[in-house]
Amino acid sequence: MPTESTTHGDSLDGSDQASDFPRDPRDLPSLMLSSSYPITLRFVDVCYWFKIEKTQKGGSSNIRRIFGHGANHDSNQTPMATIKERTILNGITGMVSPGEILAILGPSGSGKSTLLNALAGRLQGHGLTGTILANNKKLCKHTLKRTGFVTQDDVLYPHLTVRETLIFCSLLRLPKSLSKKEKTTVAESVISELGLTKCENTIIGNSFVRGVSGGERKRVSIAHEMLINPSLLILDEPTSGLDSTAAHRLIMTLVSLAQKGKTIITSIHQPSSRVYQMFNSVLVLSEGRCLYFGKGSESMAYFESVGFSPSFPMNPADFLLDLANGVCQLDGVSEKDKPNIKQSLISSYNSVLAPKVKAACMETTITSIKDTSLSGSHSSKGRRCCNTIGFATWFNQFSILLQRSLKERKHESFNTLRVFQVITAALLAGLMWWHSDFRDIQDRLGLLFFMSIFWGVFPSFNSVFVFPQERVIFMKEKASGMYTLSSYFMSRIVGDIPMELILPTIFLTMAYWMAGLKPELGSFLLTLLVLLGYVLVSQGLGLALGAFIMDAKQASTIVTVTMLAFVLTGGFYVHKVPSCMAWIKYISTTYYSYRLLINVQYGDGKELASLLGCSRHGISENASCKFLEEDVGGEISPGICVSVLLLMFVGYRLLAYLALRRIKA
Repeated sequence: MPTESTTHGDSLDGSDQASDFPRDPRDLPSLMLSSSYPITLRFVDVCYWFKIEKTQKGGSSNIRRIFGHGANHDSNQTPMATIKERTILNGITGMVSPGEILAILGPSGSGKSTLLNALAGRLQGHGLTGTILANNKKLCKHTLKRTGFVTQDDVLYPHLTVRETLIFCSLLRLPKSLSKKEKTTVAESVISELGLTKCENTIIGNSFVRGVSGGERKRVSIAHEMLINPSLLILDEPTSGLDSTAAHRLIMTLVSLAQKGKTIITSIHQPSSRVYQMFNSVLVLSEGRCLYFGKGSESMAYFESVGFSPSFPMNPADFLLDLANGVCQLDGVSEKDKPNIKQSLISSYNSVLAPKVKAACMETTITSIKDTSLSGSHSSKGRRCCNTIGFATWFNQFSILLQRSLKERKHESFNTLRVFQVITAALLAGLMWWHSDFRDIQDRLGLLFFMSIFWGVFPSFNSVFVFPQERVIFMKEKASGMYTLSSYFMSRIVGDIPMELILPTIFLTMAYWMAGLKPELGSFLLTLLVLLGYVLVSQGLGLALGAFIMDAKQASTIVTVTMLAFVLTGGFYVHKVPSCMAWIKYISTTYYSYRLLINVQYGDGKELASLLGCSRHGISENASCKFLEEDVGGEISPGICVSVLLLMFVGYRLLAYLALRRIKA
């Protein structure tokens, strides 16, 4: 275990895991002193553009997106849509060597994140062109495995502690040749390295749950990538949301990592002067074009040489950002000339700096490497190789993901409000139908249908948010090659089952005996079995809709409308459904569960008909007999109901899996 002497904000010493792990766990921390595979990254004339579909008046892009269209553009566009090209990066050139930090500055929308994704080999599509070289070779699987990428948003599970988060990550990302104990030791070493020792048992938290501080959360995100001992570490605005002191401590951490031979590239929005002076090189972007590339300490002298100097002493980073925005106060520049500032800076860079930068990047002969379109094929090929894994590896991923899912989900499934909601519903149902009479069929059927409504809407509405909420985490971890889609999906499905079945069991145990339903243990167990099966089917419906739509707000609307249609055609409210609507009944989960619940309580209805003196073949004026004739009996056999629900249980989850396969980063 790491010692307790390391504090949150200290300039951090420690260890950094290497790529070649020894078998003795005690030696692991010492491996974190250096990077065993230094990477020099060069990028020349990197450009990126993509096509956007602009819907004209009368278009319906939102509706098309809800039903799964619009994510991809095909060649057969409707007359209501026009295609336009948008350029994000335009001829960006630069380089960074081991031991250096390259800072990319620029206003929002200048292309910083896009450039970082390109350098990390994560851009997919045919709009990326130029040359990106790692040690004079094109990006390959070997290089990508040694690249750590820290996204702008801290994508972490809120209810896991810092230690649990990093241990689960190490179990998934580190080589299978290492034992669980060795992987845990590496995680503990990284915790010490990044100054997270004192908060290692604190949950991550989010907007609604209090956890670690913003700076600590960002260091946890960096620790995620440090577990693999990356030679190249790329960070997208790591100081966003941090105060000046926390940002300085974080950059000091990056400096200590760079001093151990790592190559670090980071975008940063508005660094303080003391943060700025820690950068070795600076790249300034404006609307996808380069305004400056070179040493941070030489930037002010360069801009002064081309006629741009501040009217008063100021933070160099602030001055560079003002130039990129074209809104700065300059000596000798009139108001009418200010709109031309950016164009003048671009022209100056192209004529003065660009030739020197390209010459520096091309010093090493790369004649054998042609300028090529980097469409992301190298990345996808590597990912496909990773997906071809043995059963042992797949089962190991499944087991770790299942443990993590259970730890995280228990807080969501059994939060106070949800338990209160279920218990209150059970008490209300039990009191409203308190010891109801077996012969009072109208009230009994109302109770059974209420159960069908509640346990149809409740699980489907909750599960519809699962994949939209986890999409960002899933895409980040999948892009890192941590696991396959199938292992993630199966762990989620299996982990949800015990979580989803406990509350309906509590509900039925309370409501069944309070309402005085058929007082036989066998009948109670059959009712419970039907209800639990119905809950799983309803949950599958929510998962499928959420996976297809991938928008929590829209998905909740669609699932509400769907369940409304299922309830109305479920067989209790309306018996003579119009022929144009009758087909909905046969795809309604509510209909089949309601029929099974009736069958458990009343069988074929002969016993009740005898008690009520009803004729099953004649028309009766007795209201109870009418309910008996219309609701109880052999409209559809229990075997068919069970078969259809089983088909739905499998079918909805299969549809959810296929929908997730369509998602691209």
